[in-house]
Amino acid sequence: MSDTVNRNADFLFLYEAINANPNGDPDQENKPRMDYDTRTNLVTDVRIKRFIRDYLRNNGKKIFVDMEGDSKVSMDSRMKTVVNALAKDEGFLAAAFKDEPKLREEFDETVKKAGDKSTFEALQAMKDHTVNKHILVELVKREFVDVRMFGSAFAVKGFTKAYTGPIQMNWGYSLNRVELVDSNSLVTVMSDDHSMFGKDYRVHYSLLAFTGTVNKYAAQTTGLTDDDVAVFRDSIWKAIPAVPTRSKGNQYPKLYLEIVYKDGVSNGQFGDLRQFIGAKPKDGLEEKKVRKFDDLELDFSKLKSVIDDKKDKIEKVLGVTAPDVSIDVPFETISV
Repeated sequence: MSDTVNRNADFLFLYEAINANPNGDPDQENKPRMDYDTRTNLVTDVRIKRFIRDYLRNNGKKIFVDMEGDSKVSMDSRMKTVVNALAKDEGFLAAAFKDEPKLREEFDETVKKAGDKSTFEALQAMKDHTVNKHILVELVKREFVDVRMFGSAFAVKGFTKAYTGPIQMNWGYSLNRVELVDSNSLVTVMSDDHSMFGKDYRVHYSLLAFTGTVNKYAAQTTGLTDDDVAVFRDSIWKAIPAVPTRSKGNQYPKLYLEIVYKDGVSNGQFGDLRQFIGAKPKDGLEEKKVRKFDDLELDFSKLKSVIDDKKDKIEKVLGVTAPDVSIDVPFETISV
């Protein structure tokens, strides 16, 4: 394992959606989420985290918060599956109880008494849940990268603990005014042995921007490591275009920029990083006619100025851009 994160950081992430539905609103017939007063497209942090979790799972990483079809796997069911499997995983047990031999003895005794019954239920039935708490801590630290990143509230009998995620991001919004595709087309959705019909809602073009934080204090609780943050950067860049669904296709990352602060400097030194980005249609093009990235003119000069003014607080700036993005903010290129 690499070292636990010991610096705070803020990040900025931009991606585009072309003739897609970035985040359907179930209360609005699954239309793209919108702020209709400003004509801006909205995407929740939950949607981005789902992209990342799916990408992590598909690439061999263990995650805790998972889906079965369109439904989230219940926490009780997930914990039962995981704990029962761990009872047979000597590699995990040896590492998890390496410095706690008495707890290992107690765990082995509980497994022995359970016999053919569920180890999970046997641990739940114990009056003292010290072993359970230790197992949960080790599970997060050694197994579940999504909990180390985003946290989770475990509300399972015998395994109750709330983890605040070191990596947090807010809702994203489009930097351009967005027009919905005027479509009356119907799509067929197959479900088991019957079909349903629904409208196919999309946006013409949306350049979406997110900001977020990496907090070193929360990292001490979940065990988020520098390697985990590298995995996060790689995942947020690759996860969205990796989604194969019909409505989520044609979405691509444009910019990831991370400001890592010096020791002792807190998050939020600049406020919302998106306020320092200018975006307007090129050459007098009407806003409602924006259809591609090249139709927009982006201005990062304010962001460069505030970074220059705060150099005494910044350890380094990391980033990656798509080939067609030009930004005059110096940064160390990350590998994704």
